[in-house]
Amino acid sequence: MNMQDIIRKKRDGGELSRAEIRFWLDGYVRGRIPDYQSAALLMAVFLRGLNETETPELTFAMRDSGKVMDLSGIAGITADKHSTGGVGDKTTLIVAPIMAAAGLKVAKMSGRSLGFTGGTLDKLESIAGFKVGLTRREFVAQVNRCGLALVGQTKELAPADKLLYALRDATATVESAPLIAASIMSKKLAVGADVLVLDVKYGSGAFFKTVASAYEAAGIMVEIGWAAGQKVVALISSMEQPLGRAVGNALEVEEAWQVLCGQGPQDVRELCLALAARAIVLAGLAEDSCTAQGIAAELLDNGAARAKFLEMVKAQGGNCDFTGLPKAELTTSFTAKESGYIYTLHAELVGRAALALGAGRRVKEDGIDHSAGILLQYKVGDHVEAGESIALLHGNDKKGMEEGLALLERAVVISKKSPKIAPLIDKVV
Repeated sequence: MNMQDIIRKKRDGGELSRAEIRFWLDGYVRGRIPDYQSAALLMAVFLRGLNETETPELTFAMRDSGKVMDLSGIAGITADKHSTGGVGDKTTLIVAPIMAAAGLKVAKMSGRSLGFTGGTLDKLESIAGFKVGLTRREFVAQVNRCGLALVGQTKELAPADKLLYALRDATATVESAPLIAASIMSKKLAVGADVLVLDVKYGSGAFFKTVASAYEAAGIMVEIGWAAGQKVVALISSMEQPLGRAVGNALEVEEAWQVLCGQGPQDVRELCLALAARAIVLAGLAEDSCTAQGIAAELLDNGAARAKFLEMVKAQGGNCDFTGLPKAELTTSFTAKESGYIYTLHAELVGRAALALGAGRRVKEDGIDHSAGILLQYKVGDHVEAGESIALLHGNDKKGMEEGLALLERAVVISKKSPKIAPLIDKVV
């Protein structure tokens, strides 16, 4: 078996066997197969696709390229939640505590921001003292004790995915539904929770630009999960505009806390309740999503989810006084040039504006300004008068402010006509 034959086979539309996929991944992780051959195969996969047999085999091989977590020491039904990424997406900070308050054991490993999409770890690290690095023993003990732990992914978890993602990023092969599905599910299966809820986003601020492409990827991920013995459901949600009003780490923690206190934006609450409800159904704690949504809403409104969040923050060394979150030295308003309806609020451009302010990373090595970000005063469909503030920019760098304002000029479209607003949740897979 050699890589040239494997590349040729996929280039010509053939189906790769389990042995061929594992030969490739094992050789690449061990350094025996060079980047250029793996890049060639990735491009062949990008162009030719993977079928319903190849995609699970690739996922399982990526999962098995490193350590698989043993969660057998956790008493109860373990649960996980994953979003494919977006702008202003702070749902993990709300959904995980709701699931824990419902009696699920939430063992979640999260990632960091890269580009205009936010990262849960960066949001959590805006809380003074919060420790995202726990040993496996500490992780399991905390989940058993309070039902919830949010930590960083370990280097030993699906190392093939880390290598392939960097190569895909460099070779323009990221936007492939089978490769995205395999990347996400290899890590989720390596953690090994019993129940998994996926938030698969589409729109200007998402990997998937259309509902159809998001639906395709979601279907693949759900099938992979069930084939591996994991109960999985996916919601297809819109990322045409930012979720909620806060974009940026400390600002998003503050907004998540508002939702946990029964306030905050309605769209954030709606999506969080829908995601939590699906986990509750999968775990067998409710017969249908309507009943489960009622349970989730009660846990949010009666303070049980808020108490779980505080318990987790305290357990991981964080300061539970959220009035002390980082504050930017500079603020400036982006104002409306004319009166009318907010017709477009381009999520990616808003995310890039927050990135310019310092809220994200252009490359993995960049630092994060936890205080930087954008607070939206208006959303799509709202009427605004000329001169009113549409968004408040928070930052510590004048040049970043200027760049952020310029990006918002492109992101916001005002019209005399009221826009048609797509539903937040489009489908359930």
